[in-house]
Amino acid sequence: MSQTIAYLRTSTDKQDLNNQKLEILEWARKKEVKIDEFVEITMSSRKTKKQRRIEEVLEMLADSDMLIVTELSRLGRSTAEVIALVNELVARNIRVIILKQNLDISQHDMHSKIIITLFSLFAELERDMISLRTKEALAAKKKQGITLGKPRGTLQKSKFDADLTRIQELLKLGLSVRKIATFLGYTNHHALNTYITKRQLREQSS
Repeated sequence: MSQTIAYLRTSTDKQDLNNQKLEILEWARKKEVKIDEFVEITMSSRKTKKQRRIEEVLEMLADSDMLIVTELSRLGRSTAEVIALVNELVARNIRVIILKQNLDISQHDMHSKIIITLFSLFAELERDMISLRTKEALAAKKKQGITLGKPRGTLQKSKFDADLTRIQELLKLGLSVRKIATFLGYTNHHALNTYITKRQLREQSS
């Protein structure tokens, strides 16, 4: 039996979640549709799909199910991401309802296919415009004599940072990099060795 899931997301305002829920419930009442589950999240669109519970929603939905959102922007952080998600849902024969844009997108509807095609074109246009703006900004900085990129020698964040203190302690005890990696649960001791070398941790531990 098919199910209907409503996805609600807001960046910070809890009241906005309530407004979205009321809007969806009102639509469902008029259409005589039962909402089986509400998936609610208060989080920025900049977070990952997993953090925004999008992956969870995708796992919940199956063939012939329906997903409802108040507007397209709730589904992703960019036009390209939203289009990719909608295309994935439609390919799985999941009906997508977007209230604000008055869209009812399904696999067997020609109108929906035209909409998706237009969305794809908009997404491509957005990528091109972002790329162009980036190139123009970089060219302007270069013309002004501004050095691009991070300063030479800048150390980037690493997954090993969380175990920095333990790595230093184990180096002091004379353990090899391979043994330290095994002890801390890292599978790639070569990456750990690079981390230790760049930060000169051996010298600090001697």
